Amino acid sequence: MTSQDDTNSSQNDAHSTAQSTGYACIQRYAKTLDSSPGVYRMLDADSRVLYVGKARNLKARVSNYTRPGHSGRIERMIAATASMMFLTTRTETEALLLEQNLIKQLKPKYNVLLRDDKSFPNILVAKDHVFPQIKKHRGAKKEKGAYFGPFASAGAVNRTLNQLQKAFLLRNCSDSMFESRTRPCLLYQIKRCSGPCVGLISDQDYRESVKDAERFLSGRSTKVQEELAEQMMAASEAMEFERAAGLRDRIRALTQVQTSQGINPRGVAEADVIGLYMDSGQACVQVFFIRANQNWGNKDFYPRVGADVSAAEVMEAFLGQFYDNKEPPRQLILSDAIENADLMQEALTEKAGRKVEILVPQRGEKQELVAGAIRNARESLARRMSESATQAKLLRGIAEAFDLDAPPNRIEVYDNSHIQGTNAVGGMIVAGPEGFMKNAYRKFNIRGDDLTPGDDFGMMKEVLTRRFTRLQKEDPDRDKGMWPDLLLIDGGAGQVSAVHEIMAQHGVEEIPMIGVAKGVDRDHGKEEFHRTGQRPFALKRNDPVLYFIQRLRDEAHRFAIGTHRAKRAKAVGATPLDEIPGVGAARKRALLAHFGSAKAVGRANLADLKAVEGISAGLAQKVYDFFHDKG
Repeated sequence: MTSQDDTNSSQNDAHSTAQSTGYACIQRYAKTLDSSPGVYRMLDADSRVLYVGKARNLKARVSNYTRPGHSGRIERMIAATASMMFLTTRTETEALLLEQNLIKQLKPKYNVLLRDDKSFPNILVAKDHVFPQIKKHRGAKKEKGAYFGPFASAGAVNRTLNQLQKAFLLRNCSDSMFESRTRPCLLYQIKRCSGPCVGLISDQDYRESVKDAERFLSGRSTKVQEELAEQMMAASEAMEFERAAGLRDRIRALTQVQTSQGINPRGVAEADVIGLYMDSGQACVQVFFIRANQNWGNKDFYPRVGADVSAAEVMEAFLGQFYDNKEPPRQLILSDAIENADLMQEALTEKAGRKVEILVPQRGEKQELVAGAIRNARESLARRMSESATQAKLLRGIAEAFDLDAPPNRIEVYDNSHIQGTNAVGGMIVAGPEGFMKNAYRKFNIRGDDLTPGDDFGMMKEVLTRRFTRLQKEDPDRDKGMWPDLLLIDGGAGQVSAVHEIMAQHGVEEIPMIGVAKGVDRDHGKEEFHRTGQRPFALKRNDPVLYFIQRLRDEAHRFAIGTHRAKRAKAVGATPLDEIPGVGAARKRALLAHFGSAKAVGRANLADLKAVEGISAGLAQKVYDFFHDKG
């Protein structure tokens, strides 16, 4: 018992010493600071960033860390602090924006961190054509047209587009496909398009349909439906029953869109409703996107938090990081008040170029919306915690089955895909305590010109060589969570031996690696597992670990196959014109439309090339020289 007490005593002494050192370090820096606004960084002994914070008054804020009474998390952070860095700003608003930007870049250990940073899709009614196209759009809004969104997911956009096509019969085909049609496509036959490509609707009538679609997406859905109902009654009275039936179907499609949207608030025109729920040191933030008085879907986020972080801190960090690369709506309706609401409102207003209002409603419709967001956040977090518990059990099972020192936090699974060596790609998927980590997936276009077509060993060598060369460059100290704890390879003893040799060449042969072979009769469920220098073995058919490994392998196979198909499809559409500098998509279309094929372009003389609309004399010479230099 005395030995254990001595151990605890020495650990407490060490922590107390580190804490004193941290306090002393912060005190030294505090003496040198003035009262300027700015951002500060706390770093450990290895210069890793522990925390990024903002301050209206740097001296006062940093001095606050030298006083006792902090939470356990802050005490641990202070104890680990060995140095600090500072950036002064003109205003506290600038400090807030810089703080959130640095948090996203540096991912400090003690900050609340939003890990999901994807953009959201919009619906675009393109306006660069006589007959505008309606389509899904993600990314920078560079195309000319009207944008409606954001929608919570691609699925929400696709469902809405599907119903809008039924209601307004707008085209979704590309301009090049539109120009090449000589008869209407299948969408016209199933009453999803009005056939503008072959003149089955006038440009004026089509523009009216576009205007109705835009009015519907802008929130004037009732007016649009009333007008369609009047047209349906008029058609019915005129005994134009086929037209009346078509209008009825269009009204039903619009109703279907509104039904799928759930609650459509009357008193909230444009807002994000943000509900936060916290439990057992974990948090879920649910965001509902309200635009044009319509609910365009919701999405959940799981920021990294600690057990002693307040709801106000989580909410403020979420707002700063979420809207760092997104345009905020006119209102943010929150479940929890934040400490610096005025400052955040000012920063977002400045970013949006118009007023952004932050509300924490206590009653009425807005409060009901927040209550719904909190309920969804609570249910989502409960599901996630349940799934995490199951995942943790599976990872422990993998550690036991394959004699690992500890459950793996990062499993990388590799697979190749090709057809007789052509369009070869390698795929890597990643799984961990929270399931599949899709933002960590990687694809590798096989570059080896000296590879024999179909040489799987050679392909795997190239993929792993590139993977570990990059890892050694980007994370040489293996402290960023980028290195795998376990590799799964699709293959048997030969594949395992080849991979082990590759890993030995890179000095990483200590990473556990397992080959998954199909086994007897290539039967699903009779997989054999191969390890270097050991006999193959199998798991019981009903073992959950076996099912988990099958899921991992199947996901890797799906990802590799999908990547290969995308590459093959791109190659099928490729022509020699793609290799000519200055010939982009529009000029390529013009040349192919004029001559019919790339082969005919290659046979054309210089005068014919110059006659193509959009092709300058200089570019015509380039195209002519390209084909004739090639013989």
